[in-house]
Parts: sequence; C-alpha cells; structure tokens
Amino acid sequence: MRVLVVEDQPKIAEAIRQGLVQEGYAVDVVHSGDQGLRYASTEPYDLIILDRMLPGTLDGEGVVRALRAARVTTPVLMLTARTAIVDRVSGLSAGADDYLTKPFAFEELVARLQALARRPHRSIEGASDFGDLRIDFGTYAVTRQGVSIELSQREFRLLEYLVRNAGKVVSKEQIIGSVWDFDADVLPNTVEVYVGYLRRKLEAPFGSQLIHTVRGFGYRFTPL
Repeated sequence: MRVLVVEDQPKIAEAIRQGLVQEGYAVDVVHSGDQGLRYASTEPYDLIILDRMLPGTLDGEGVVRALRAARVTTPVLMLTARTAIVDRVSGLSAGADDYLTKPFAFEELVARLQALARRPHRSIEGASDFGDLRIDFGTYAVTRQGVSIELSQREFRLLEYLVRNAGKVVSKEQIIGSVWDFDADVLPNTVEVYVGYLRRKLEAPFGSQLIHTVRGFGYRFTPL
C-alpha cells in the first residue's frame, strides 16, 4: 500500500517513514501543507498521514478540506499534539477519517492505518460527469451518451476507483487494495477480468476508449 506522510518535523517524519517501510508500505514524505495537497491531489495514495500543525498557507485541516472539496476521498489519519476534544472534533469535521494524538506508539499508528484500509472508501456524493459518462454515486446509476448501463457492485466499485483517480496511472495492486476487501485473496488477473467487463459495457457499444492500459504499470481512466 502507498502512504503519503505530511509532517513538518523531520525526525518524526523519518521515524514514521522507516517504520512503515519495514511494515511493507511504500511511503512518500513531504513537510508542508502546500506540498501535501499537491502530492495528494496528483498521486494515487491508499492512505494519508497528516499532521494538523503545518507550515505554509494550509494547515492540516486546510489540506483535508481542500482534498474533500476536490473529491479526493483517500482516507486521512490526522496527527496532532492537541488533546482537547474540540480539536479532535474540528479535525474530523474537516474531513479526516481518524485522529491520533502525539506522542503515540508506532504499533497503534499501524493498527489505525490497517483499520482505515479495511473500511470502504468514501463514495463521491451526487452525480458527476466525466466527459460523456455520467455517474450518480448516490443511486449507482451509470449512463454514457444518455444510454443506461447496468454494472455489478464490484464493477461499480472499480469504476468509482478509476474515476476518483482520473488521469493517473493506478496499478493492479492499488486496485485490489481499494476495490476488494482487505483480506480477500485476489490475483492480478482478476483485475484484468473486471477491467474487461467495464470495457465491454462502457466502451465497445460507443466506439471510444475510456480505460487505457499502461503496460508494465497499470490502468489510466481518461474521460473524453
């Protein structure tokens, strides 16, 4: 799983990075709110660890508010030295998914990340247009060029993950970690099968491609 750590204290950031790498995570580290927003908005992360107090024009709450406004639904674990309940409520209200106060045990950090990874991702609310493809994330209705398209639950979850990362290349491993259950035994070939299902329903009848294979890396959804 790929994790973004946004922490302005280098020693803490490096300790988190080293610990997570030993646990098998791929980790990127940045040190300001502006960098965090840029990375989180342009790269497909599975989880974000976000310090509440950050230098730059955006603090942690500002970053998570901006991400949610941009419909980036990546789970966010917010870190803070503040222990008051009002501060925790404020962070969660801004869009964070969980809260951990400093100092903390690394084992608890990992446990909270694992719990977040097991949760279904936040769904984008309402209806959105992606070129000539329209998706209603509340009713699960999908149409292209006004034609209704029926998708299974798994197909819809895969499509949702791809459109949430529109324009980015996502690997089969990232798709498995986000679309299937945490403990599911899924092979990369299964992803190919479900991408094939979507292509037959979303592309073949309309004569144009939305899901592109990037050989050796994964897939990219590009709306027309």
